[in-house]
Amino acid sequence: MRPFAEWLEFHAAARPDHPALVHEDQALDYAALAARARQLARWLRDERGLQPGARVAWLGANAPDQLALLFACAYTGLILLPLNWRLSDAEIAAILADAGVALAILDVSTAERAAALAAVPVVRARHGDGPRLPAAATVAFDGAPPDPAQGVLLVYTSGTTGSPKGALLTQAALASNAVNAVHMHDLSADDRVLTVLPMFHVGGLNIQTLPALSQGATVLLETRFDPTRTLARIACERPTLTVQVPATLAALIAHPDWAATDLGSLRACATGSTDVPLPLIEALHVRGLPVIQIYGATETGPVAIYQRIEEAFSHAGGIGRRGLETEIRLVDEQGNDVPDGTPGEVLVRGAHCALGYWHAARGAAEPFADGWFASGDVAERDADGYYWFKDRRKHVIISGGENIYPAELERVLAASGRLREAAVAGRPDPHWGQVPVVVAVQGREPLAREEVLALFDGRIARYKQPKDVVFVEALPRNAMGKVEVVKLRELARG
Repeated sequence: MRPFAEWLEFHAAARPDHPALVHEDQALDYAALAARARQLARWLRDERGLQPGARVAWLGANAPDQLALLFACAYTGLILLPLNWRLSDAEIAAILADAGVALAILDVSTAERAAALAAVPVVRARHGDGPRLPAAATVAFDGAPPDPAQGVLLVYTSGTTGSPKGALLTQAALASNAVNAVHMHDLSADDRVLTVLPMFHVGGLNIQTLPALSQGATVLLETRFDPTRTLARIACERPTLTVQVPATLAALIAHPDWAATDLGSLRACATGSTDVPLPLIEALHVRGLPVIQIYGATETGPVAIYQRIEEAFSHAGGIGRRGLETEIRLVDEQGNDVPDGTPGEVLVRGAHCALGYWHAARGAAEPFADGWFASGDVAERDADGYYWFKDRRKHVIISGGENIYPAELERVLAASGRLREAAVAGRPDPHWGQVPVVVAVQGREPLAREEVLALFDGRIARYKQPKDVVFVEALPRNAMGKVEVVKLRELARG
């Protein structure tokens, strides 16, 4: 695999007219995308005066300039931080402060979020008041060859405490992740990848989008997921690959156009982010479309364990074998390796993994224990080296492919002081997979359900906010006073 910073230039020289990105009414061939990345690199270095290691934030929906900026950061030694536009202003401000962002770029699709970026210099990606990104132009860039070990992508993910943590991925990690992804999909320059997931997540950015650019393939880029547009693009633009999470798969299958849409151009649909319900997989399999599952996390790039196309129909529900660039261990609670057929926590090590979390990563060569990332997830390996997901040791709620951590929501409830005690657990949901539910004990002044839910307004992103409240006399606790999670989840079911 070529170094990450050389991908665009290589394909611009080898096949300059081949389409790299098709987005709304804009089509960029490899020559144009490489020129845009060079032009932005010169602008960041010479006009904005940013020094290597500085962080540049992007707040916006999927757009070609987000990808051009990532390569521009690679050329200049900068680090791109794609912000989740679904977060509240307070959450975005906390991430900006934690990362020490030097410049934020605001796309027109999120122009109303300008207040969230008030603490840092802001440039608008398109029209609007204030400084703007320069118009596209073909320019040379005379920067020094980039260091593959240089951090280039900082992606924030909530930890078990619910506090956002930035996983720092190097240029070498992106290249290693692409090796796994190319092997997973048998990806080639002839592929046409349909990207509908947000590129502020590694799922939207690193499972197919960047790997496609590594091979000189074409990316059909959607601004945001919309089931009508997605089915229309499949029918008209004939993609060969796409990534969907269970929530988007469910939306596509439930759409009136689903049965009539010709899926024949697709070689496979990749999915992951949670334990994928078998009925969703079977709904695609009955149409003759292989569903290949991937296992990983933001911290692993994410491509660590995966199915290949030829395994999809015979191993439905499995998560595949370890990647070409990946080492996997399954361990018990004492950290001892478990034998085949025995569930154990998944540990991941590979060049595609993050250096570590932002503050810990700076100057640290081995931020995880002996280089292993402890996932908190439990899986089982069979005698053929095939992995099967079992459960999550963490208390994470996965709703529509998004991680929601109960501790983060519980802090809001505690800060209000209006409930005697409260906890949050997931409730199964046919559309989202899970939704968060508050299990609460009333305080001195009883609150209605709507009043409890209103405590989260303006404090937590709407997609993370609980959807219901169950009032109880007391939270279930063990002899040590700790909340019993299994019983709490039973209460949350209502």
